[in-house]
Amino acid sequence: MLQLLTSPQIREADAYTIKNKPISSIDLMESASVAFVKVFMEEVPDRDTLISIYCGTGNNGGDGLAIARLLKEKGYDRISVKIVRFSPNESPDFKVNLDRLKLTGIPLSELSNATNLPTENASVIIDALIGSGLNKALEGDLKTLINHLNKLKKNKIAVDVPTGFPAEGIIDPGATILKATLTITFQRPKINFFFPESVNATERFIVADIGLDEAYIQSLPGPWKLIEEKDLIGLIKTRKPFSHKGSYGHALIIAGNTKTMGAALLCADACLHSGAGLTTACIPENGMSALNAYAPEVMTLQRTELKSEVNSGKFNSIAIGPGLGTNRGEIELVKQALEFKIPMLIDADALNILAANPELLHKLPEQTILCPHMKEFDRLFGTSSTWWDRVALAEKKAKELNLIILLKNQYTFIALPEGDILINPTGNPAMAVGGMGDVLSGMIAAFLAQGYNAKESAILATYIHGKTGDVLNQEMGMYSIPPGELTLLLPEMIQGFCEAY
Repeated sequence: MLQLLTSPQIREADAYTIKNKPISSIDLMESASVAFVKVFMEEVPDRDTLISIYCGTGNNGGDGLAIARLLKEKGYDRISVKIVRFSPNESPDFKVNLDRLKLTGIPLSELSNATNLPTENASVIIDALIGSGLNKALEGDLKTLINHLNKLKKNKIAVDVPTGFPAEGIIDPGATILKATLTITFQRPKINFFFPESVNATERFIVADIGLDEAYIQSLPGPWKLIEEKDLIGLIKTRKPFSHKGSYGHALIIAGNTKTMGAALLCADACLHSGAGLTTACIPENGMSALNAYAPEVMTLQRTELKSEVNSGKFNSIAIGPGLGTNRGEIELVKQALEFKIPMLIDADALNILAANPELLHKLPEQTILCPHMKEFDRLFGTSSTWWDRVALAEKKAKELNLIILLKNQYTFIALPEGDILINPTGNPAMAVGGMGDVLSGMIAAFLAQGYNAKESAILATYIHGKTGDVLNQEMGMYSIPPGELTLLLPEMIQGFCEAY
């Protein structure tokens, strides 16, 4: 997994690389600018594009000056640079790159205040004003300039971090932030890029490797880690000769109600398609014919028979909650499920039952996986005003209760009992369809049943679920993905990880 860094740690990595590579700071800046330009040329291939680069007087501004020079060398001749001198301070590397830029003939102007800002004719604006060094909200002339740029209907590309955007920590919804179309960020994505509030700062981000010492970065402490595809390679167990359905576990799905039977069907079918040897659905009797028609491979268990199965030992995992309902009978089902003391996934209405009966939280088996979306999480643990606070609370509760909390969003956060926060990078807005979470729950139940531990099951299911959605969206062009369509592709996707190993 990729270790994600805070802003101070990024500066540590810069300093370590400069000292041990060895490389001078100005050459490292050049390396970063070269990496930026490489990505920029793929995004803006037309050499005749009119480009305006806004540079502060710190190292981010130094990057901008070097980028201007390098773009001109690549044939981008319609470039202008505006140096924003709202402060008398200059970094040494900024000064070096300013001297280099003056030799190129690139038009250069300076802004000493935000009154009478010049007309901007460029179609692409490159933001190299502050970068990741922000330590307070924008104010004064800089705030006025950013508000001006935000009003312009231009393609805005930020260098490393959009001006005004904190790389980590609470994102103030009222803060002034440059609204970038794209951010080309250095070495690692910034932690806050994965939070929903970042949509107000950048539509997309691309990571450019600038040559920092990777071994050192990976050695740095911190809870934030980004799941990579290679983390799954070798984790999926290949199916061996002479294995049989009993070799791959028996999952119990407790789900569904009269008007929400579809959730139970999707969950059970996803469990089946994710490799559970046996899947049993404990659903209302009036849904059994629908289940037989939808997924005849799934066995059924009447609700009245659940309690008698507690000590049977036949089940290896439980998923409870999708479409369950929250009345007295369903509360009793949750209590009965907790008596099984086997690996468990709790989702949807079962989470709402826990929220209404918080004493049950302390009866959950260790390493139980909770799978809430934002509103379910807030009902369970209390309302958070920002996503940073919400994830911090998930981290706290995962440790306190020895649970895994899988907080769903476009980038899902997986809070582990040991304190790590894993971020899943797969998935896309085409998956914003009712029932998609039910599929994820069934997948987790299947991996738990097959003997993967809770952490492995959460990682495998979340990554493959999102990756499958990405294939359907990007390669097959599906604008909106029906959950059942995603389920059908799961066996092929899971097999792909076996073959990659």
